Amino acid sequence: MLARTWRGVTKAADADAYLAYLEQTGLKNYRATPGNLGAYCLRRIDNGRAEFLLVTLWESMDAIRRFAGESPDRAVFYPEDERYLIDKDLHVTHYEVPFASVPGARS
Repeated sequence: MLARTWRGVTKAADADAYLAYLEQTGLKNYRATPGNLGAYCLRRIDNGRAEFLLVTLWESMDAIRRFAGESPDRAVFYPEDERYLIDKDLHVTHYEVPFASVPGARS
């Protein structure tokens, strides 16, 4: 199993709207991709900024490519992202998951 992480930042005032947008775009597309084992959206609001950390779990790098295309280390963006994001990672990080204790997750 692999984990894929990405980080983006919005203004705190846009945090709820961006979360709703994420649910309609990236989070929806993660879940619809064969080989996706789960998606977590972590949010931290501090000092007028909302930081989002997306952690997705995948069966294989082939499954990640089904979502991200032939450049799986590049972040995937959607048309309205620029409206919300004031800072964003252009690349993602992949991790091997040697152990997981999440119900339903495989290691």
